[in-house]
Amino acid sequence: MGLFPSISKIMRKGKGLFLLLLCLCVVAWIATFSNDDTVKSVQEGSNPLDDRSVEGFAQLELESEMMQSLEEQQSVRKSCPEHSPLLRGAIKLSFDPSLTIEQVESDNGEVVEGQYNPSDCEARQSVAILIPHRNREKHLLYLLHHLHPFLQRQQLHYAIYIIHQAGDATFNRAKLLNVGYLEALKDQSWDCFIFHDADLVPENDHNLYMCEDQPKHLVVGRNSTGYKLRYKGYFGGVSAMTKEQFHKVNGFPNSYWGWGGEDDDLRIRVTLQKMSIIRPSLEVARYTMVFHNRDSGNQINEERMHLLRRTHQAWKTDGLNSCSYKILSVHRAPLFINITTDIGQPEIAL
Repeated sequence: MGLFPSISKIMRKGKGLFLLLLCLCVVAWIATFSNDDTVKSVQEGSNPLDDRSVEGFAQLELESEMMQSLEEQQSVRKSCPEHSPLLRGAIKLSFDPSLTIEQVESDNGEVVEGQYNPSDCEARQSVAILIPHRNREKHLLYLLHHLHPFLQRQQLHYAIYIIHQAGDATFNRAKLLNVGYLEALKDQSWDCFIFHDADLVPENDHNLYMCEDQPKHLVVGRNSTGYKLRYKGYFGGVSAMTKEQFHKVNGFPNSYWGWGGEDDDLRIRVTLQKMSIIRPSLEVARYTMVFHNRDSGNQINEERMHLLRRTHQAWKTDGLNSCSYKILSVHRAPLFINITTDIGQPEIAL
C-alpha cells in the first residue's frame, strides 16, 4: 500500500513541471513571433523604394497636382461681357490743333507698343486695326486720340498697325492693307481685322470693332455725306473681316494705284464668294471725317472702272497670293506698330 501513494505523488509533481514547461514554450513562441514582425516592420520602413512608400509618394504627387489645377482654374479670368458696361454711346469729338503725341501717350498708359489687353476680363476677340498712311500725321494723331479709349471701352484685345508707304510713288491703299494684314499675322493669329482710313473718326462706341459671321461695313454715315451711305454698295472707309473671310477673297487687289475702286473690288470679291455685307444701324455707325485736300500722289485712279470689270477673272491671282513688297522698318512705338514698306511702282503710270 505504501508504494502507490509515492507513485501518485511523483506523477502530480511531473504534471506540474509539464504544465510549467508548456507555459514557458508558449511565452517564448509569442516573443519570437512578435520580434519577427518588429524586425520585418523596421526593415520595410527602412526601404524607401518598397510598394507602400511608392504608393504614398504617388498619392502626395496627385494631391499636389490637384491643388495646382484648382489654383489655375481659380486664376483664369472670366470672359468680358457681351455688352461692355464701359460704353458711353454718342461722344462729342474734339480736334485740338495743339494736341501732341505725348499727350495721347500719357492718356493711354496701359497701351504698350501699340497693343492693349483688358486687365479685368478675357477679351471676346483679338483685333488688329490696319491703317494705311502717307502724309496724314495730324489726321493720324486725332484718330489715335479718340480710337484708343474707344476700343478700350469695348474691352477688346487690340493692336494698331500703321502701314506707311515709303517713297514718292502713287499711293496704293489696297496693297498697303494687304501688307499690314500679312505682317500683323507674324505677331499673332488675330481673330478680326479692321481696315481703317486715317481721316475717319468713330462717333459712337456702340459701333463695335468686332467681326461677325459675314464681312462688316462700319461707315454707314459720315458728316461729309450728311450721315448717309455714300451709295448702296459702298464698302470703303472702315470695314471688318475675319482671317478666314479675308483669305477666302484673296485679300485686296494690288493693282489699284491712286484714289478709288479698291473697296468696290473687295465688295465684288465678297459677293463672288457668296458672302453678304452687314452693317450696324445708322444711329451708331457714324463717323466724323477730318477734312483735307487730296494728297499729291493720290490722284483719282482713271483705270478703276476698267479694273473693276476684270475682278471676276483677276481676283484669284491679284491679291494676297501676289502681294510683293519689302519691309524697310518695323518700329513699335508706345501707341502703334509702324511698318514702313516699299511696295514698288505702278506698272502703268496713271
